[in-house]
Amino acid sequence: MSNAKNSNMPYRQLGRSGLQISALSLGSWVNFGHQIDQKKSNELIAYAFDHGVNFFDNAEAYAQGEAERIMGETLTQYPRDEYIISTKLFWGGNKPNQTGLSRKHLHDGLNQSLKRLKLDYVDLLYCHRPDPSVPMVEIVTTMNRFIQQGKILYWGTSEWPVEALIEAYDCAKQLGLEGPTMEQPQYNLFHRERVEVEYQRLFEQYQMGTTIWSPLAGGLLTGKYNQGTPKNSRFDLTPHWQPDDIQQKIKKLQAFADLCNDYSIDMTQLAIAWCLQNPNVSSVILGASHLSQLEHNLGAINVSISNDLSDQIEKIRL
Repeated sequence: MSNAKNSNMPYRQLGRSGLQISALSLGSWVNFGHQIDQKKSNELIAYAFDHGVNFFDNAEAYAQGEAERIMGETLTQYPRDEYIISTKLFWGGNKPNQTGLSRKHLHDGLNQSLKRLKLDYVDLLYCHRPDPSVPMVEIVTTMNRFIQQGKILYWGTSEWPVEALIEAYDCAKQLGLEGPTMEQPQYNLFHRERVEVEYQRLFEQYQMGTTIWSPLAGGLLTGKYNQGTPKNSRFDLTPHWQPDDIQQKIKKLQAFADLCNDYSIDMTQLAIAWCLQNPNVSSVILGASHLSQLEHNLGAINVSISNDLSDQIEKIRL
């Protein structure tokens, strides 16, 4: 364990809450439970701690709960007040009431996640997707009940459209309850509209925080798919996440790669640093299956984007 004495990791306030969250964080989608076993989890999380990461993201759906079990086992080695952990609920199984955002599934799903994580509470709980079949009042009151029970500290959403979020905030206000503190949207150089346009009124009106996922567009922005799909890569393990226009995106990447060469900046680190320069981003969730990947990606914290470089990136507009 480490106090990250040599870390220059900045910490940002999560939305309107008082929670201080590391600008870069570690996620478990695809890798934990598939590419990462218990030994490698211990190694990656130890390195993350040593370099100032205090937020670790998970979900009940990741590796059918195995990601939570592995991460939870590793985190038993660390003081509970030194880290922030999240999970997300929606896809818990194939039977009735094992999916969605009904009070029944949220109740059962959270209890099962806590058991796998070996925790009494999670800091952040997300509704992993919107569920129009469930009344908003049921979702809002259930999340607030969890807060009152001490099972979660803050609740939020992931990939909710702005209309659903506004309904949640309005519902919470009418009932005198807490609305969402944070959203977890995809955000990267290829995927910008939701964060930069759709959510703007939410940032202004509700000071909503964001913990963004896929800053490297599933690995596209590393260039590793330029010559095909490597075995055990994200698009190999989860082919449904591969964009239909992948070849067109790869062609556009050349201009970005050339720009990185001109400025002598690593393409992967620049893509992550670009996400960090958005003031509405609370934390950028990194994925890593090898220690070298995590070490390299955390280096993005040292990348400075000048006004000129930022203008050049905008001209490319991936």
